[in-house]
Amino acid sequence: MSNAGGASISTEQLKARYVGTGNADMSKHEWVTNQHRDTYASHLAHYDQLSYMAVAENQSIGRMRLRLLDKMIQPCGP
Repeated sequence: MSNAGGASISTEQLKARYVGTGNADMSKHEWVTNQHRDTYASHLAHYDQLSYMAVAENQSIGRMRLRLLDKMIQPCGP
């Protein structure tokens, strides 16, 4: 991999830079939890996706936003 300047970036540098990429000690459960929370955050950040989901579930956009935020906050796990 390389960055905009052409310098090579190692996997360790990427993992140190971005929280959700994990590390060697991360469990499968933590990885999946990060994926789900990132997905919810993406839906919240993109208005078109949020409005599509709201129409599909016959909910208001505000109510759908609140549901997704609640899902992000809830503890995940066994």
